[in-house]
Amino acid sequence: MVSVDVPVALLGYGTVGAAVHRLLEESADEIERATGHRLRVTRALVQDTSKDRGFSPTPGVLTDDIGDILGDPSIQVVAEVMCGVDPAGGYVLELLRSGRPVVTANKQLVARRGTELFEAAAAGGVQLRFEASVCAAIPVIKVLRESLVVTNVHRVLGIVNGTTNFILSAMEDGRSYADALAEAQRLGFAEADPTEDVGGLDAAAKTAILATVAFGSRVPLDWVEVEGIEGVTLDHVVAARALDMHVKLIGRATLVGDRVDVRVGPAFVDGHHPLAAVEGAFNAVMLHGDAIREITLEGPGAGGIETASAVVADMVSVVGTTGTGFLQNDPVWRTLERLPPGELASPFYLRLEVEDRAGVLARIAQELASEGVSVAQLVQQQAEGRAVLHVVTHEAPSGRVDAALAAIRALPEARGESTAMPVISGRGVAGLGWA
Repeated sequence: MVSVDVPVALLGYGTVGAAVHRLLEESADEIERATGHRLRVTRALVQDTSKDRGFSPTPGVLTDDIGDILGDPSIQVVAEVMCGVDPAGGYVLELLRSGRPVVTANKQLVARRGTELFEAAAAGGVQLRFEASVCAAIPVIKVLRESLVVTNVHRVLGIVNGTTNFILSAMEDGRSYADALAEAQRLGFAEADPTEDVGGLDAAAKTAILATVAFGSRVPLDWVEVEGIEGVTLDHVVAARALDMHVKLIGRATLVGDRVDVRVGPAFVDGHHPLAAVEGAFNAVMLHGDAIREITLEGPGAGGIETASAVVADMVSVVGTTGTGFLQNDPVWRTLERLPPGELASPFYLRLEVEDRAGVLARIAQELASEGVSVAQLVQQQAEGRAVLHVVTHEAPSGRVDAALAAIRALPEARGESTAMPVISGRGVAGLGWA
């Protein structure tokens, strides 16, 4: 077989971009044997061409002028590994419209501008691939779009942010939130400004992408209800352990009839659930469907080389398929409505701090009952003139739980902060022994 030379370009040459270039060179022979193509980086867009790089390209590869890529008809595939929505979005749109396939690792770009990106890819007759935008080396997009295309996936659960999972795992070892975050930053798992990770925004973008692909319907990022882990304390971690649970930041996408609910937030995860065992900076995604029951994919979800491996795999898929390939088509094929906020039902864990005196427990029970929230288990602890109530509810709509919690916070007997977290378990409250 005669090898086909494929000039490629990179938008961005930081940690991921340099790793992509290195993998393409180190794996060139394997890629050629598998596809008959030899991918060769000829251009890489950077802000500063004089900056030292982890993997130095040959002279002339680096450029700070996007025109050197847009105007070069020899470039056949482009990998976008920049940060942010702009100017990356404009560059990708131009490339797709000009008939160049693009591989991207940019979750915010895909989540926020997916509609116009796929329209541009269709108009240009080329592929847009985005495996690396969700869980780096874990091939969940490929599995959803190809292997499970007819399985009617109706629920996606995921630990899709390694930074927050590392922090919560460290808190299980007794570290405070602040200490765990500092350790994550020292080890390079968290940025100097960790807001996007700990605030749940990173996980929200990834969950919106997963929901879009899994359900075949555009799920806008603003549909995702988001709560970060800033409010998680060691008290929550200790309470979870007492219930044989673990606190995790969970992305959830649920298909309810012809409506979709998507949310990200901390949850109490049953110790027997597959996601409970995911520790450190690892990611995992669980898919539920009619034909598969459940499948869990787990692995490193971040890191330069891990993300680069997914980018390279997508580039190989582009050159290894004929025509526009399977992934040319927009994954959206139907229109679903958003499930009204507050309607998705779940068991909940409530942590309530109240004045320790007669009649308070009855007031709490009354507020819960008035919203139709049934208590499955209640444990009371004494704490310096206060009572800390640990309540596990039967399944209830989140809006009803939020309303009951607001009423409890407004009681004159309320002390401290009262919080609620959903409980995730495949066994249900009865199976957990709380009914």
